[in-house]
Amino acid sequence: MLHAARLQILARLESLGTVRAVAASLHLSPSAVSAQLAALEAETGARLVERTGRRVHLTPAGRTLARHARVILDQMALAEAELAHPDARPAGVVRVAAFSSAVRALVIPLAARLAVEHPQVEVEVVELDPRESGPALRRADVDVAVTADLLDGARLAGPDVATVPLLEDPVVLVAPAGASAASAAWLAAGEGPVDLAALADARWAADLPGRYLSTLVESACRDAGFEPHVVARLPSYELLLAHVEAGLSVALLPGLAVDPRYDVVTRPLRAPRTRPVYAAVRRGASPTAATRVVLAELRRGATHVATGAAPGTSGAPGEETDGARHGPR
Repeated sequence: MLHAARLQILARLESLGTVRAVAASLHLSPSAVSAQLAALEAETGARLVERTGRRVHLTPAGRTLARHARVILDQMALAEAELAHPDARPAGVVRVAAFSSAVRALVIPLAARLAVEHPQVEVEVVELDPRESGPALRRADVDVAVTADLLDGARLAGPDVATVPLLEDPVVLVAPAGASAASAAWLAAGEGPVDLAALADARWAADLPGRYLSTLVESACRDAGFEPHVVARLPSYELLLAHVEAGLSVALLPGLAVDPRYDVVTRPLRAPRTRPVYAAVRRGASPTAATRVVLAELRRGATHVATGAAPGTSGAPGEETDGARHGPR
């Protein structure tokens, strides 16, 4: 008979890649993990792992069982939820991962609404960059991932993950609220879309080299015919907005990331850029009633954000978009 805890270890080994990482994630010793894998091989009568030096790799049989393990574990979680609440009422914990601006704009307002409308549903929130939320979802550390496509085309969707579109987050130009040498030209042009070519001499704030926002600024400015003069490398959106607010730079940000607490102005781009934002869940077992409520409320909140509706208990979050310490926030 297959042992659920051992199946979890195998599934995590496929996701994390090393026995040491699996041990750390489950608060076990590496030797305990190795012993459980050996016991699983004895249970199945199949060779599931092989060693190359100090590294462990799953065999084809191991990968097959890991794929089934994720479905089995999700089905067990669904059965436990339905047994605990036979009336099918939404209840229980739903773990949601999201990049930082989606946490602020979508997930926190969602949790606040559910606390009133479905008090038996508890939303656990963790901030994760899109590159981190996919692996966390696949190894069942979270139940829902709110994520976005990256500029390199990397996507979370796959045969083991289903996605639900939430909104298209437009990239906007952000500048000081008061006219400055860097922003006066486009501020004088009114409220319409801005041509980045008019900002060829501006000072720019961006993320660290190689990260999402930095790549976005470089790509957009090069398309407009110039190399941006970057005077600030700030991986925090809050610090970046403070730098712009002080009149020291301009920036490009996804709309969700523009915190209204900062005294800045935004303008759409003449050459529009958007970032698709979506929710993702594992395929296999049907989501629990609580997870279905969370997905429905995420869509509801995203609709309010996209249409600019006022946030509130029956409304939805404020504005914001991408960004994270290592990617969209």
